[in-house]
Amino acid sequence: MNLIADENVDKLIVETLRQDGHNVLYVAEFAPSIDDETVLEQANQNGALLITEDKDFGELVFRQGRIHTGVVLIRLDGLSKQAKAKSISNVFVNQGLQLLEAFSVISAGRVRIRQRQ
Repeated sequence: MNLIADENVDKLIVETLRQDGHNVLYVAEFAPSIDDETVLEQANQNGALLITEDKDFGELVFRQGRIHTGVVLIRLDGLSKQAKAKSISNVFVNQGLQLLEAFSVISAGRVRIRQRQ
């Protein structure tokens, strides 16, 4: 799966997803400090699902109606980096295709997937 990880996503998560066979572009590696709109545009241009910890993408998607190929918001505060990486990896293994074209939130013990209408 093609993914773009926002720069606020921990590098261990990016590395784990790469090890799982996903093609992951990491904003921290190719364009640190770009704004959220540019990150979303990059994801769309690459046909990639965006992974972020930034709630501002909800504003872009829901209030501004921005087009997206899918956004995954990580809300796993309090977990170790390793636990976060494992959790996210498991979600992609078990529900990866459902995340496409949706706004999803991964939190402890729960994944909410809201399909684009």
